[in-house]
Amino acid sequence: MTEKLRILVVDDDRRLSRTLVDILTIKGHQAEAAYSGPEALDMVKQEQFDCVLSDIRMPEMSGVELHRAIKEAQPQVPVVLMTAYSSDRLVQEGLEQGALAILTKPLDINNLLCFLSSLRRQQSVVIVDDDPVFCQTLGDILEARGFAVSKLTDPSGVAESLDSDELAVLLDMKLNSIGGLEVLKEIRGRCPRLPVILVTGYRQEMSASIQAAMEIGAYACLYKPFDIDKLLQALAELRQRDLSRILGRPMGKDRPARALFVIAGRASAVAIPTPEIAAPSARNDSRADAGGVLRQKKVLPRG
Repeated sequence: MTEKLRILVVDDDRRLSRTLVDILTIKGHQAEAAYSGPEALDMVKQEQFDCVLSDIRMPEMSGVELHRAIKEAQPQVPVVLMTAYSSDRLVQEGLEQGALAILTKPLDINNLLCFLSSLRRQQSVVIVDDDPVFCQTLGDILEARGFAVSKLTDPSGVAESLDSDELAVLLDMKLNSIGGLEVLKEIRGRCPRLPVILVTGYRQEMSASIQAAMEIGAYACLYKPFDIDKLLQALAELRQRDLSRILGRPMGKDRPARALFVIAGRASAVAIPTPEIAAPSARNDSRADAGGVLRQKKVLPRG
């Protein structure tokens, strides 16, 4: 992502739209205005934007309807909704449909600029794999999709290499030099809230270790073989939750801005069905679904 973000501001209040465009331009972004949902949708289909900021209540097409249409046309574009009516039914509808956040007017410009600064940062992925060929192959795939990738072949030092910037850990449960459960415990000791996704090709052999890992807070367990599109989908979802947290929308566990992946094994491809995410205090019931994903099903408070 380039330093200068392309931002589309959508609001039928022309004065407010122009003011926000002027502020974002002064702050170094390339901002444009649309004054209706249909106009904004046409622009999104024809041009590439890094973010859309849209009012909720507009004639012709509401911000929620616009968000839904953008997700169909350009699913990778983050959408933030704005409103002066915090109790509006459309607010809850927008959150339920996956808007990053609902910002209340008048906007907190500093908070918005912090969010945009996070959008600017390139997402870093660290791959730890005792198979250098697999490590290199996956690294090349992720680099081609805009990630900054570091590759490690020794899983024993993973916990020491972590800091508060990591987004997630993808951890194989059967490493040559150390068990995945032991690595997870080390990670939990250093970064107790860091999401850890378990990976294994040994469903039966590793079942006891997987269950133990889920009980100490593993995010999910994914069974090989993988599909790279599902991996990218999971990364996008975790990134979205991180951005939502910056804007003040509670989305479960805190999510920083970098991803660490520990993948050991000899899978020829990589794949992840999107896991469920919940707050650490939620009730836990682990079970495997038909897609080969052991999930932590949790009941979350609304908020």
